[in-house]
Amino acid sequence: MKFFITSSTGIPNIPEFVGTVEVDELLLGYCDSNTKMDVKHDIAKSFFIKYPERLEWYKQRCFHVFPNFFKSFTNDLMDLFNQSGGVHVLQRLNGCEWDDETGEVKGFVKFGYDGEDLLEFNPNTFTWIPLRPEAVTAKQIWDADKVMREYYKTAVTQNYPEQLKKYVDYGRSVLLRTELPSVSLLQKTPSSPVSCLATGFYPHRASLVWRKDGEELHEEVDHGEILPNHDGTFQMSVDLNLSSVTPEDWTRYDCVFQLSGVNEEIITKVEKDRIRTNWGKSEMTVLVTAALVVPALILIGAAGFIVYK
Repeated sequence: MKFFITSSTGIPNIPEFVGTVEVDELLLGYCDSNTKMDVKHDIAKSFFIKYPERLEWYKQRCFHVFPNFFKSFTNDLMDLFNQSGGVHVLQRLNGCEWDDETGEVKGFVKFGYDGEDLLEFNPNTFTWIPLRPEAVTAKQIWDADKVMREYYKTAVTQNYPEQLKKYVDYGRSVLLRTELPSVSLLQKTPSSPVSCLATGFYPHRASLVWRKDGEELHEEVDHGEILPNHDGTFQMSVDLNLSSVTPEDWTRYDCVFQLSGVNEEIITKVEKDRIRTNWGKSEMTVLVTAALVVPALILIGAAGFIVYK
């Protein structure tokens, strides 16, 4: 579960405060200081029907508490860094990870300021870790704040884990499902890398690698990020440069997809007729067009001859 908050000053036409909550990369809710609140997913809707006081808690913090709290934080940091004005952005990423097999819970809180990491909360010592030299002074101030320390200590050890477990309980059919992807081999031009694309999988904990003769490859390989699809599933791709490999040896390579919690691998072997290409389509279009145009010209010629006669 991740809460992501952005507080800004000096930027026109956008809310000064924006907050979101995600569970397993699914956006459950959004709010901003323009009094806009949007419950995004059925998991959150059923959760708030059961716990309407929790929805009211979110509203109070989104529209009143957090905007003032983060604005005050920003002013303190501006004073600390001797900044008089201009555009400034304070961000916080917080939440927890829960392994439901081992029971292990890891809470986290991290602040960023003006595009750089600032401070991170240590969930073991309940003190702040400076992430850049200028943050050492801020660490000393925040460590001395007993109220803030107790707030985040309770959050990472109790509040976040309890809330995540409730979300999982209400969204069990969605969050605990597994969906295997469709895997395709793509190539833009004959000299381009071969891209292995896996799309439509869930959850996002997955791996996609290239292998040669059963051994995982690391050279000539370019891994892409895991990206969300519009339907709540995910996609990822990994490219392999085969420009120095003869076509006869292509079959020694395969793309392997592995989804967390699923024992079976999806193995896609590199074969010429399995690669979808843009340039192949263009050539096919020319052939089809020629196949249609030639008979048409013959028919037109024949019709012209008959009319002439």
